[in-house]
Amino acid sequence: MMTRVLIVDDDPVQLRLTAEVANRAGFKPLTATGGLQALTILRDDHNIGAVILDLVMPDLDGMAVMEAMAREGLKHPVIIQTAHASLETVVTAMRQGAADYFVKPVSPERLIVSLRNAMKLDALEAVVRAERSRRTGTFTPADMIARAPAMARVLTLCAKAAKSTIPVLIEGETGAGKELIARIIQGTGDRAGKPFITVNCGAIPPNLVESVLFGHKKGAFTGAHADQAGKFAEAHNGTLFLDEVGELPLDTQVKLLRALQEGEIEPVGATRPERVNVRLISATNRRLLNLAKSGEFREDLYYRLNVFPIYVPPLRERKEDIAELVAHFTARFSAEAGKRVIGVSPAALALLQSYDWPGNIRQLENSVYRAIVLSDGAFLETVDFPQIVAQLGGREEAVRALDTITVPAAPTHIDNATARLRPMPEAIPAQDRFLDPSGEISALADIERAAIVFAIEHHGGRMSKVARALKIGRSTLYRKLHEYGLAEALESDAA
Repeated sequence: MMTRVLIVDDDPVQLRLTAEVANRAGFKPLTATGGLQALTILRDDHNIGAVILDLVMPDLDGMAVMEAMAREGLKHPVIIQTAHASLETVVTAMRQGAADYFVKPVSPERLIVSLRNAMKLDALEAVVRAERSRRTGTFTPADMIARAPAMARVLTLCAKAAKSTIPVLIEGETGAGKELIARIIQGTGDRAGKPFITVNCGAIPPNLVESVLFGHKKGAFTGAHADQAGKFAEAHNGTLFLDEVGELPLDTQVKLLRALQEGEIEPVGATRPERVNVRLISATNRRLLNLAKSGEFREDLYYRLNVFPIYVPPLRERKEDIAELVAHFTARFSAEAGKRVIGVSPAALALLQSYDWPGNIRQLENSVYRAIVLSDGAFLETVDFPQIVAQLGGREEAVRALDTITVPAAPTHIDNATARLRPMPEAIPAQDRFLDPSGEISALADIERAAIVFAIEHHGGRMSKVARALKIGRSTLYRKLHEYGLAEALESDAA
């Protein structure tokens, strides 16, 4: 959440007092002595979180400033302050869009509460707008946090891709936001508002891939008690997003190629093909060209999917977006958790911006969620991110951070310049990981099952990677999943 506050008042004493209260509460005050100056600042600075606006000013009064803000689309929350309040004035100000008002002189506590509520409401409205756009298939670049220069080319390519229905291949690391890019392409094209169906190809067992994608007819195989429409049929006239398309089995790749070329699918057990009108967008965190060269991916399908490639840079190459992403996640998770967290301290933000985020936006999201749960203050501090401190500074800083969480003390100061030079200590393996609750050695089958579960979670359900990591074939892996009762959970997730 942006903590910059614009304070507008023609009284220099009142202006200085209000700015000092806001500064001591952790906000960053900017000041203006008139309405015209305030509008100039608002047009140039898009990082202002709220405006404290005096109603009576000589050049342009508060009502005129709010009218100009509405005309120009400046949607900052406004808190009205006035020395002579009347019911008519208050009603008019609220109708103009003011979030709150108070009569001068105001107590510091009242001012701080008003600022925090206005900023939290504004951030939550942005979260709700983005989620509504995502659900209705009208997601646009304005709904995605992508202000970094590295994302400019990505958004330009999205605008071009939206003008046609050619297949798009989105490449990038896991957690970089590939699905949101696909939703922008749909939401800004002719298929906006139409179905957007997502399929994670790496999470579907090989024996179910064809049925999930193309559907099946009653009696096509054991357990097929009724006709089932596939994802292609669900996405008819809309968009089908195939995530981790590089994990598709080779036999399914043949049928996918036919569906793309002919515009028709053949459900399992069907006697004739069915026509479908689907815009296909695929994504992968692997280099499909390398897979095609090694024979793991059909070369003809690769060229069919790679008609319009888009590369999404990782978070470490777009750190300018971290502050806004943290504000977005803070507003969302503090509301979900019932916490009164309104922002992140400058020290904590500097810590987050100094980290490389190998897990990209998904890792940042989880870190902020954990910090919200740990935090007891109005702002997230460095001590609320012990895992990031540990990654950057080693075990001693992590222990200090954890100790500070349980017993609040002075803020922890981290020298990031020297911390990054310190080698990471090797993790000490747990000595009891092979023991059961009674203290006896666990059965070999239990250890093997736990290793498989760990590998599936570690690789995000991508079975090809799981099999390679465990040094076993995919058929052996799926046999063991059935043997240990894990296949049913995976199948239900895929459905």
